[in-house]
Amino acid sequence: LPTAVGLGMRALGSQIGQPLLGVECMAALLMFATVTGILMALFQNNAGGAWDNAKKYIETGAHGGKGTEAHRASVTGDTVGDPLKDTSGPSLHVLIKLLSTISLVLCPLLVGRSP
Repeated sequence: LPTAVGLGMRALGSQIGQPLLGVECMAALLMFATVTGILMALFQNNAGGAWDNAKKYIETGAHGGKGTEAHRASVTGDTVGDPLKDTSGPSLHVLIKLLSTISLVLCPLLVGRSP
């Protein structure tokens, strides 16, 4: 996606007299995607851990302990929280690096001579 945005904006920029428009748009997309990915990863890791800890807390006897409605709700929360904490949050780190690496490798396509 960032390369498609960069190439499309490069073509548009060459027509309107701004040859670096593609580079600027791709840089803006990378900055937005990186910040958004970091915030989502932080949210998912923290939310997953909070739901897991809530279940453990209720199992110690708080809010009536095991067998109560609070415990059943915490089991549901833990079922949602474990994938967030263990897989979804950490995998965003890999996607952010992949997005940046591919964009940097293909960047010479955007900086070359205007078509």
